[in-house]
Amino acid sequence: MYKTVQSRLDAVTGATRENLSGVRVVRAFGREDAEEENFVQQNGSLNAMQLKVGRIAALMNPLTYVVVNLGIIGILYFGANKIGSGALLSGDVVVIGGGNVAIDVARTALRTGSELVSMYCLESEAEMPAARDEVEEAKEEDIQIQCGWGPKEILTENGAVTGIVLKKCISVFDENHRFAPVYDENDCITLECENVLLSIGQTILWGNLLKDTAVELRPNQTAQADPVTYQTAEPDIFVGGDVFTGPKFAIDAIAAGKQGCVSIHRFVHKGHSLTLGRDLRQFVELDKNNLDIEEFDTAKRQIPGKKSGIAKETFRDLRSSLTEEQVKIEAGRCLGCGASVVDENKCIGCGLCTTKCEFDAIHLSRDLPEASRMRTAEDKLKGILPYAAKRAIKIKLKKKS
Repeated sequence: MYKTVQSRLDAVTGATRENLSGVRVVRAFGREDAEEENFVQQNGSLNAMQLKVGRIAALMNPLTYVVVNLGIIGILYFGANKIGSGALLSGDVVVIGGGNVAIDVARTALRTGSELVSMYCLESEAEMPAARDEVEEAKEEDIQIQCGWGPKEILTENGAVTGIVLKKCISVFDENHRFAPVYDENDCITLECENVLLSIGQTILWGNLLKDTAVELRPNQTAQADPVTYQTAEPDIFVGGDVFTGPKFAIDAIAAGKQGCVSIHRFVHKGHSLTLGRDLRQFVELDKNNLDIEEFDTAKRQIPGKKSGIAKETFRDLRSSLTEEQVKIEAGRCLGCGASVVDENKCIGCGLCTTKCEFDAIHLSRDLPEASRMRTAEDKLKGILPYAAKRAIKIKLKKKS
């Protein structure tokens, strides 16, 4: 039908074009009335077909939306059933890694059909980068955590994994606490498994990206740059994120990207300083273990209760909310942590925060009280009006002179 509409539209435009291009011939032979009748006929035929197609399309639209939505519902339903039934993985799984992501991978593998999940990492349990509570939750779900082993070879047969060979890791860091694992190649174990999931730090492959540049790299292939401006030895190249710091949190990379943008903006505007007014981020962490303050809040982090159910059989979070008493203790910890930092490059000393804090936790003090005079808000006009009058008089006298 749409082809028919298009052909009839072509006929109308063709008739119009003939009349425009052959207008002299039409007039010479007195064909105006015939051509007008032909155009009206062609246009009427086009309108009739368009109305017909429009009516059919209007009737078909609801059915089309029903079919599309049923298809989406079917995909979600059958996909959810596949995940819920744990049909994504089968057999034994070996996870290589010792961080929080490795813990998440292992727990996910357990929920998607794996019969036995084991974790192997280079570090000892005390050195594992994973959070303590994450490790304990993994153990509660019967995930076997074996420390001090690194991958040597993944065994395959006909394109499928059949096992993995692991070698003993004697030490992970050197005397400067840099990552430099040492292995005992003679102490190896072979594990049978159907899946090997790697959740380890990867090296940076620059390729030819930095070819013919002055950018310098560290032994771990991260780029050397200024820690404040993120500018490398090549003035117009700025780096941030894992390629500069090594593996860290995503929020650190986002922060570096923001600061890098500030540096690039200043760099492309000639004459601007890359360092003037920048936050040096030289924070000194409060050592709570080295405090002798009686009123300092030393409450521990509150642990929520657990809902009924078996954690390793569901993706739902079985942790319940904190009780009212626990919420109060947590709030007390937040208010008394002593880790508040004021950015002196942005604070103008207006004092508004001191009036808004309901807990009277913020106070302003002057390092050089003799350098300024402070007045309360109620008395501000007493200081402003005389000054404004003096300024007005000086301006008028200057104009007259």
